[in-house]
Amino acid sequence: GITKPAIRRLARRGGVKRISAGIYENVRSALKDFLTDVLRDTVSYVEYERKKTVTVMEILLALKRRGRTIYGFDHEIK
Repeated sequence: GITKPAIRRLARRGGVKRISAGIYENVRSALKDFLTDVLRDTVSYVEYERKKTVTVMEILLALKRRGRTIYGFDHEIK
């Protein structure tokens, strides 16, 4: 699973100074839900293209579909 220190590091990177003790389970749940949705979209892209390997492009497209466009990779988003 996602450890307490890993959640702390993510929060620090996001600018959080203090973290409540009860927040860790909520963060784990929210992160799991987000990743599940992104991976579901990614798998649907891969299955549609009849491929067996997930590439960066499919993940970028899945994130774009969720409104989280990421720039800075070699591939252009279609």
